[in-house]
Amino acid sequence: MQEFGKEIRKRWLLDEDVAFMNHGSFGACPRDVLTAQSEWRIKMERQLVKFLTVEATAELKKSIEKLAVFVRAKESDIVFVENATTGVNAVVRSLMPKFKPGDELFTTTHVYGAMRKTLHYAADVSGAKVVEAVVPFPIQSVDQVVEIVKNGITDKTKFAIIDHITSPTALVYPIERIIPLFKERGIPVMIDGAHALGQLDINMDKYGADFYTGNCHKWLYAPKGSAFLYVDPKWQKEIHPTNISHNYLTGFKPEFEWIGTRDPTAWLSVSAALGFVNEIGADKMRRYGHNLAIDARKMLSDSWGSNICAPEGMIGMLATIELPGNPKDDDKHLVNNNLHDRLRDEFHIEIPVIGMNGHVYVRISCQVYNSMDEYEQLDRAIKKIFA
Repeated sequence: MQEFGKEIRKRWLLDEDVAFMNHGSFGACPRDVLTAQSEWRIKMERQLVKFLTVEATAELKKSIEKLAVFVRAKESDIVFVENATTGVNAVVRSLMPKFKPGDELFTTTHVYGAMRKTLHYAADVSGAKVVEAVVPFPIQSVDQVVEIVKNGITDKTKFAIIDHITSPTALVYPIERIIPLFKERGIPVMIDGAHALGQLDINMDKYGADFYTGNCHKWLYAPKGSAFLYVDPKWQKEIHPTNISHNYLTGFKPEFEWIGTRDPTAWLSVSAALGFVNEIGADKMRRYGHNLAIDARKMLSDSWGSNICAPEGMIGMLATIELPGNPKDDDKHLVNNNLHDRLRDEFHIEIPVIGMNGHVYVRISCQVYNSMDEYEQLDRAIKKIFA
């Protein structure tokens, strides 16, 4: 078995001169998976019509079947979409005619920006109101999230989007405890699992969500433009892709399978991505990334004199870390010198700089190709910038 860290990094095309700690934004695709996608593209271009109208349909079914096993869902309940934002839009726009003035569309303050704007679009059109339950950061326990969500639900709540792993703060939400809070009141709930697939062991059978969407191109190593959408059977007649095309009203699966001409090779390559995960070991991958996130977070927080922002049980393979002095978002180091760009251009470190609650943090990704010396490099750079 190939060791993780510097040795396995050779299986990616990542620039050797860059400490890449930002797998969370767009993922990073291994060479083997990119090769598989190239082979699919060549096959497609050799006989386009036959491939797109006949062969791709059969091959996509094989790919989605493998993904369904991985996430513990029925193949009939999931479809491919381009990304989690597409999945959320399909659901929200399909349900939008149900929303009325005064209705509340529920989420938390840690929601991803694109999902927030999707909810606001639906509210603008329907007259509904977006309600964001204020979840603190730093946070002490999962119980806080559960209680805050529970207390934020009202008789006006008609729909909810809850993160599985929050994007800005890298918190693993206890969705197994949150989903029933909505279900017991008959409120449809959607889980935004953009960061979850691969990073967590997904079990759709036990969640009970009405809708779930997750990216394959992040922590599952698939090519960009691959994600899935789960829809509970009771909703499938009502949920349509945002692009309405020839298969409208022919059924949940056919509608999403054809929305017009597009390149299906990212979806077809999900099989290769799953093969890569199986080769390196999904559980081993998660343990390595989680342990590295915990160790790197502690090292950086100790070095910077920063607070630990969340308990270990709410951390996967991502961690958001308080900068030295807990700077506000108008701090001169960040305004006069764009911190993200300076880290990239001067120190050869790729890492997102996150604004939350008026303060600024960095978010580390911990993949199998990362090693502690990269976070030590980040430590030195931040100390120099904030000296």
